[in-house]
Amino acid sequence: MTARKRYWLMKSEPDAFSIDDLQRVGVEPWNGVRNYQARNFMRDGMKVGDGVLFYHSNTQVPGIVGIASVASPAYPDETQFDPKSDYYDPKATREQPRWFLVDVKFERKLDRTIPLEEIKRHADELGEAFPLVARGSRLSVFPVTAAQWKLLLSLEKP
Repeated sequence: MTARKRYWLMKSEPDAFSIDDLQRVGVEPWNGVRNYQARNFMRDGMKVGDGVLFYHSNTQVPGIVGIASVASPAYPDETQFDPKSDYYDPKATREQPRWFLVDVKFERKLDRTIPLEEIKRHADELGEAFPLVARGSRLSVFPVTAAQWKLLLSLEKP
């Protein structure tokens, strides 16, 4: 029996790392996450083959722009050990790393961006706890149910 496939949404600012960047490189470590809940999702919840909605944040039209997949089990984020990195954590050690990441693999770009404003119009169907429509939620990595995944991707074709 195989494990049930899970789904996730991962946010990135396109000027830092965009869906086009992921398409160009194919597979990329999802480094720099410094939120414990998001880290725990990657470390404890993500499995190779899980689906990922790639979301562009902090841009003129934030929204879902592509699909990726989890390409590796979680492993320590090397940026936590590099004093020159913006993501350096002096409390992290190789014996006891604090921050983990997964590799993410490009699957496809969507035919169009599914804008946040459109996603918000489906808040009732997504559930009020869905982080993109919940007030004050700033998580960059969070789980998506199979039903939410299906609904969100149905919005690709207007």
